Amino acid sequence: MNYKLLVLDLDGTLTNNKKEITEHTLRTLIAAQEKGVKIVLASGRPTYGIAPIAEKLQMKKYGGYILSYNGGEIIDWQTGEMMYENVLEDEVLPYLYQCAKDNGFAIVTYKEKYVLTEHPHDEYVQKEAILNVMEAKKVDHFLEAIDFPVPKCLIVGEATRLAELEKEMYNELKDRMGVYRSEPYFLELVPKGIDKAQSLAVLLSKIGATREEMIAVGDGFNDRSMIEFAGLGVAMANAQDVVKQSADYITLSNEEDGVAAVVEKFML
Repeated sequence: MNYKLLVLDLDGTLTNNKKEITEHTLRTLIAAQEKGVKIVLASGRPTYGIAPIAEKLQMKKYGGYILSYNGGEIIDWQTGEMMYENVLEDEVLPYLYQCAKDNGFAIVTYKEKYVLTEHPHDEYVQKEAILNVMEAKKVDHFLEAIDFPVPKCLIVGEATRLAELEKEMYNELKDRMGVYRSEPYFLELVPKGIDKAQSLAVLLSKIGATREEMIAVGDGFNDRSMIEFAGLGVAMANAQDVVKQSADYITLSNEEDGVAAVVEKFML
């Protein structure tokens, strides 16, 4: 099969445990792009947190796409065009804020290079800011600071207590939006129907490609849908077992250039 699209999760997939792309993986991905392969970076990170990796991969030169917020936004990185956007309902934001406040957790959202929050020094807020190479910015009142469309909020805090809040909020909101943890200490709050596979289907329809021409590589629970959707679905060796069960192929781990191994085997 002549694969034309390579869809990559970032953390635990494209990047190693230091959150870096190795030189070997970088060289391999540049070689694939020189052959005409288009790279799609699909991550729960905000767009600003994905941009440095897109730049490192020279995606403006070769063409490529960013699916940020787990597919809540699709951006043509070469032109900067916003191809698709899905945002939270304004009416639900006060409930999300109150849930965080009542339980003593910090809630954040994103604007440009900032993680907006009332609690910029919270240890879990700092984890999110560092992960995305963004700055935690203090706002006096979270809801009053939001004067823009919100693709995602994140409630952060101690894992055991956050798991309890996840159950409560999921039961309350399951018909209106997505509520799930991407890490034990990160509770994702996203528009209903946000899913990497659904957003990839939108992208394919816009660029005239097929799922059979696509390889998708990931390691996390939120990667399952795109792994099952792709013509070739690949799980990392470090992936959760349920993700491996969904895959057509299992590659090396993110510490062993697993993405490069896939590209060398199936694209170069």
